[in-house]
Amino acid sequence: MNSRSIRTLLAACLVAGVAWNPCQAQAAPKHAGPSPASPAPTGPRATMETMQIPSHGALMNALVYVAAGAGPHPAVILLHGFPGNERNLDLAQDMRRAGWDVLYFNYRGSWGTPGDFSFTHGIEDVAAAIAYLRQPEVAKSLRLDPNRIVLMGHSMGGFMAVEAAAADPAIKAFATISAADMAGRMQGMLGKEKRPDAIAAMASGLADEGMAPLAGCTPTGLANELADHVASWPFMGKVDALKSRTALIVTSDDGLAPDNNRFAAALLQAGDRHVTTVHLPTDHAYSDQRIELSRAVLHWLARLPK
Repeated sequence: MNSRSIRTLLAACLVAGVAWNPCQAQAAPKHAGPSPASPAPTGPRATMETMQIPSHGALMNALVYVAAGAGPHPAVILLHGFPGNERNLDLAQDMRRAGWDVLYFNYRGSWGTPGDFSFTHGIEDVAAAIAYLRQPEVAKSLRLDPNRIVLMGHSMGGFMAVEAAAADPAIKAFATISAADMAGRMQGMLGKEKRPDAIAAMASGLADEGMAPLAGCTPTGLANELADHVASWPFMGKVDALKSRTALIVTSDDGLAPDNNRFAAALLQAGDRHVTTVHLPTDHAYSDQRIELSRAVLHWLARLPK
């Protein structure tokens, strides 16, 4: 930098009321710590692969964060909520750095995936995603272990994780983050009021969540679907099927903690000795506790049997 340039920059700093030091201008912030670094790759590098997963005549938009190294890596299927504004892809990146492949997909009729959205379709779609990862050629290309698949869902995704894990004994571990026991909530409402009133109240709540990203459904139609399945979908009815699984149940201050705590207590009472519960003081999206949420998830995954 020549003398004229220095004088010009100094004058600009003085006009702005800034004392400029040419040495400090080149230095890192005084209190900045070392930048976090990903581990040096040994073998194949981490990648992101996109695909469409077939489910009952439709193709679901999906992607997999593939971990570095030859693998085979354990895999997480990360399930989004209703309608899915919070995708938790920061968790996916963190899990990949920890050596996990992570599959994220959009259910039929959601966020541009063809088809009609419904809770029934969502449950079917999770099963289709599991089956997709278990195909030998898919597992090989994604460097994953099809025998080590973990389901992890946020909000309605937690509902999907519970339903799918209960139906698939080969899923040995599942995690829920502020799981919404939607059928269980409807069951409670029907016990207190007439069906039309319960349907109207549930439909209003679903509409408030935002239906724009969802196709082929209405709030009233979805509420009726929940009412039609109050005998088979509530979490408490899944306890016997899940009492031998490893579970992580994360809650926040969003009002869903009591339902989740009852579910965790029921698993423990049924003999499940592998239930971990974590409560974080934050909102439903874990907006100001993302690092803490990631730590809880990674700590739990690290303790799963190899």
